[in-house]
Amino acid sequence: MSAEELLKIREDFPLGRYQLKIEETTFSLREYNAFLAATPTPSPPSRRSSRPRSMPNASAGAPSGQADYASDLTVAEAAPDSELDLPENGRAIASHVAGNVWKVEVEEGAAVKQGDTLLIIESMKMEFAVLAQCDGHVHKVFCREGGQVSAGQDLLVLVSE
Repeated sequence: MSAEELLKIREDFPLGRYQLKIEETTFSLREYNAFLAATPTPSPPSRRSSRPRSMPNASAGAPSGQADYASDLTVAEAAPDSELDLPENGRAIASHVAGNVWKVEVEEGAAVKQGDTLLIIESMKMEFAVLAQCDGHVHKVFCREGGQVSAGQDLLVLVSE
């Protein structure tokens, strides 16, 4: 598998766009141990290096995609302006936690009842449902599935009836 294919998988898998290949088989510890014995192990890095330990190579994780990181500040800067032009009876619904939007359950114009799940945020391996606070309809959605959100970031605008 090429480095480009691995990068594509790293990008697609968290967003649910990579189809896993699942095969029914029987695991053999003997065959696995033989595979490990036949596979050359990489030698550990040399302790003697021309580069001081306090100055890591910034591009070391770039080929595997490990150098990509979005902080809460980066996500908040990418969010819509805090000055929202709300319609009459409109209210912004914000995230209570930082995380990833796992699922958006509604679309713009959808009618909702108080307590309906609007979207689900995944944070720290837990799912947090964002619920409608009143009956109404969804005016605007600011996030997308797989996108990152920060705590306090506006997710959508709900217009109450």
